[in-house]
Amino acid sequence: MGQYQRLLLIADQTLHQSPATLRAVALARASGAALDVRAFVEPVPMVHLWEEKTDDAGQQRYLRRYRRWVADEVERLSDQGLQVTVEVVFTTHPLLDILKTVADLDPDLLIKDVTLEPMLKRVFITPLDCHLLRECPIPVLLVNQARYGLPHRVVAAVDPFDPSTQISGLNDTIIQTANALALQCDAPLHLLYAYDLSPAFNGDAPLVSGGWAGDFIEDLRSSLHLAFVNLADRYNVPPERRHFVMGPPVPAIREFVEAYLADVVVMGTVHRVGIDQLIGSNTERALYSVPGSILAVRQ
Repeated sequence: MGQYQRLLLIADQTLHQSPATLRAVALARASGAALDVRAFVEPVPMVHLWEEKTDDAGQQRYLRRYRRWVADEVERLSDQGLQVTVEVVFTTHPLLDILKTVADLDPDLLIKDVTLEPMLKRVFITPLDCHLLRECPIPVLLVNQARYGLPHRVVAAVDPFDPSTQISGLNDTIIQTANALALQCDAPLHLLYAYDLSPAFNGDAPLVSGGWAGDFIEDLRSSLHLAFVNLADRYNVPPERRHFVMGPPVPAIREFVEAYLADVVVMGTVHRVGIDQLIGSNTERALYSVPGSILAVRQ
């Protein structure tokens, strides 16, 4: 039996084949999972909104396009031996309908292409992808690019020194999710901890000066490394697949992914409120800067 029983693919709105489609089909074939494909698109456009009239011929052309796509996708995916359903959902509130679909189908994994929004737009409007990271109750695989159908290298990005992740068990969820994906794809699992010492100089840690600075930094680094080693030992991660790197998390993860040609980085999301929600999480920032895919999980 595979690691997944049911996968939900959110189709690209252009209805073209996409990296997320490639990834979803490959995972469904490898695991034997049922694949549910859903396209969430705008309703039939109104010609005279104030008179509530529609162009009947245009409406039929609009609907015919999606009916044809559904039939073609069912035939194409069924021919590959997949157990598949394909539907179009006409909606003006895609997030609500995606979450409803997740609740109805109860899939193991939601798969979607990353929608690249301009930075200025992201300042004023939270993108759908970020809403999914924050609100979707199941793991979300957001695909920037897919060199292969199945990932060849999976990375679990953890923070074993953060008290909140220790209490919630988020690191364990990240590693277990990454390991399940790696096993399904017969891919190696790497463990990555990008630690940032800059808070030590910004008032979030005891002040250091003079000859004590070097000792303090080394002690701090040793504590971080010990927490990482203990976590890696608990999951029997081989030494050559443990990566303890210094730097701000998102840039460090991006550099690691580029250097090791990692396909998927598994990261955690937490409930955020107030200014933290406005700023966003490392996972949300990584979404637009880390190549490959981000698989986000909740504690």
